[in-house]
Amino acid sequence: MKHPVDVHVGKRIRHRRWMNGTTQQQLAEAVGIKFQQIQKYETGMNRVSASRLWDISKVLGVNVSFFFEGLEVDQDAVQNTSDMPADILTDKEALELLRSYYAIPENQRRRLFDLARVLSEAA
Repeated sequence: MKHPVDVHVGKRIRHRRWMNGTTQQQLAEAVGIKFQQIQKYETGMNRVSASRLWDISKVLGVNVSFFFEGLEVDQDAVQNTSDMPADILTDKEALELLRSYYAIPENQRRRLFDLARVLSEAA
């Protein structure tokens, strides 16, 4: 039986890996395990040990706490107060948009951000 925390951590690993453009094979090699183990972590089938999570966080360039962010959020409250999905990281379109956004040079990215803010306020 999958534990909800293990599923959440696995999703966060998968999404961060995807955002970095890192394959399961690359991540596995970087932390010294087989890619099948990464698959099991990402689905929540296997629990990630603290030391392994530490290694994964270093490879993916985040703090260990990143993998637990959003865990205590009341998902129903979030859905009722916004048009956004409760877990934005499960939305493939949102992840693609985020990846594309960070591929834009910083000065242009800032202008795009300002435009998006103005458009959202006008809606």
